[in-house]
Parts: sequence; structure tokens; C-alpha cells
Amino acid sequence: MNWRIIGVGLVIMTITIFGFSLAEPLSGTDVSANTQLAIPEENLDDYARAIEPWDWQFPEDHGAHPDFLTEWWYYTGNVATDDGRRFGYQFTIFRRAISPNDYDSESEWRTNQIHMAHFTISDIGEQDFYHDVRYSRSGAGLAGATTDPVYRVWLEDWQVMAENDDATLQRITATTDDFSIDVQLEQVKPPALQGFDGLSPKSAEIGNASYYYTLSRLVTDGTITIGDETFEVEGNSWMDHEFSTSALGGEAQGWDWFGLIFDNNTELMVGQIRLTDGGREPAFGGLLINPDGSTRYLDSSEFTITATDTWLSPHTDAEYPSAWDIEILGDDGFSFTVTPLQADQELHGDGIEYWEGAVRVEGDVTGYGYAELTGYVGTMQNRF
Repeated sequence: MNWRIIGVGLVIMTITIFGFSLAEPLSGTDVSANTQLAIPEENLDDYARAIEPWDWQFPEDHGAHPDFLTEWWYYTGNVATDDGRRFGYQFTIFRRAISPNDYDSESEWRTNQIHMAHFTISDIGEQDFYHDVRYSRSGAGLAGATTDPVYRVWLEDWQVMAENDDATLQRITATTDDFSIDVQLEQVKPPALQGFDGLSPKSAEIGNASYYYTLSRLVTDGTITIGDETFEVEGNSWMDHEFSTSALGGEAQGWDWFGLIFDNNTELMVGQIRLTDGGREPAFGGLLINPDGSTRYLDSSEFTITATDTWLSPHTDAEYPSAWDIEILGDDGFSFTVTPLQADQELHGDGIEYWEGAVRVEGDVTGYGYAELTGYVGTMQNRF
């Protein structure tokens, strides 16, 4: 769902010093600020809320929706070289408003939007995990999202950019000192609207929802670079885009989320919001995406997720589930197991702690995907 909220739904940061986006310009593009993930209590009445159905228009809705408090563009992929060396990647850009009002200003630095990006590579063959994070304001063109003239979302030189007018061809480019990615993604299925025509509830309370769609199968090819070694890779990627103002209910601890691409040309999103009392939020369901792109909504009562193993993080001492039995119930149901391609795929440091990694699917269906696990280091309340 990724909510990286979850969108990191997931984990969304705010800047402790609000002047980060409203005060004097920074020198160059380097950002030095004390950051935190917890968002202070504030009046959300002036932000748009996910309550009524959304009038989806593509590719326009690939762009930003600044009337909402938070938004994220989330990409994950499982790719391999011709000789079978396998990699996973995650690339996510988050937007957060620090005020519901934009400001007229002669300064190009003044903005009411801040951005964060997470970029990871899982080198499955070597069992190495690389991760990096960046922060920026929207001002001065340092970060943003647009569809004019084509879809583009970026934070400095990390970006996703469409290579045609309808954004069915996209390219991800991002470089750090130690690893980089340059891949092209081809959309082969229409956007899959999560929840109820794209309105995805996270609790029974009105407004605790997001607008949420998925590009579930993006045929992928390009390069991944680790150190001074570059690998030609191909495979499949998954994209989620969500925007909301309030998503989790008051009793939510965190979530376990899975975006899975099966070898039979179907895809599946399932997840569970874990409550502080050990229960499961019934409002959040799943989505099965058929070979022709049609979808079937799954109520939370129509599937089960059972953890069968755990992994203890050497970085945060958090204990995460590390294998699952998942069953889709009903006459046409099926079951399968999900296991990480490597145990350590935890993002950690600078107040960011969650597990996001490449997984394998075996059973009645086979394939690969990504899992996201949050709320195991601390509650996800007030994180976005």
C-alpha cells in the first residue's frame, strides 16, 4: 500500500524547523536540518479528505495533489541478469504539505511542500542491502511532481519521468555514491483502482482513507550498478500512488503489506493493519488483478495472512515476521507461501525504521514481489 503512508505509507517525515520551506533559502542544494518522522498535531480541516469517489483521469492523476496532506509515488521491482543474478529495488518519493495554503512570494525558495525520497537495492546474490534517503523542499525546482508536459516526479537528480505522452513508458534514474539504477518501465495493464474504485479505507471512520491506484505489472529492463560493477537486468516492477490527509485509525500499530506479481499474469495486493490490542483492522482489504486488467476486491474476511517465522534486526532489535502463509478463501481460492529473498532488508537510521524487501512466492501460484512491514520498532500513529 505502501502507504509509505504508507505511503512509508510508511513513514513520512516532517521538518522540525518549519523554516525549512518558508524561511531563508539554503546554500546550494545540500540540506542540513534536524528531521523527525512524527508529525505534530494540527488542524486538518483545511485539507482535502478522501471521502467521496475520485474522478480518475490518466495520466493527469500521476501528478501531484497538493490539496491533500500527504502523497507518495512508490516503485518496487524484482529483476535479474541473463545468468540469474537477482536484485530487488525500491524507489519512493513522498510529498507532505506543512500548510494547507500556498504562499505568494517573490522568492522561488518559498513553498508549503516538503519531499523525502527512499532508494534501496537488494543484491540477492551477495545478500547485501543498500539504502539511502534524501530530503528537500519543493522550492527552486528541487523537488516536485507534474504532468506538464509529461509525468515527472523528482527530488534533485533522483526521478521518475515518462518517455511518452500517456506515461505508459517511464524511466527511473537515481545515483548514490555506492549504487545506482537506470531502468525503463513499460505499463502493460491499466491502472488498478484499490479499495472501492480507488477509495481505500483504513478504518471505519469517515475520512480515514486514501485515494490509491496501482500499476501492477511494469515490464522492466535497464541497469543496476553496485560500486564499479554494472549489471544489465530485466524483470517486473510495481507502482503505487496514494494521496490522503488522514489514513490510519486511532488504534493502528502498523501494517504488513504485500504487492505480488505472479507468473500466471495475475497480481495481488493484500495486507493487514495491526491494531495495538493485537487485532486486525477489518476495513482494509486486498485486490486481485486478472490477466486482462480487470480486478476483484477482496474483503479482509476473504484472505488470511499467517506469519510462520521471524527475524531479529541487528540494527534496531526489532523482531519482524519473515515468512508467511497466505490463503485467498472461496470456491476459487488459492494459497501460497511468501519468503524474503534475503533476511536483512530493513531501512534504519535518522529515525526511519521499517522493513521493505524483495520476496519469493511459492505454492498454488509462483512469482516475486515486495513486502512492507511497519510498526515493529514503534507505532505508526502520527507519522503522516
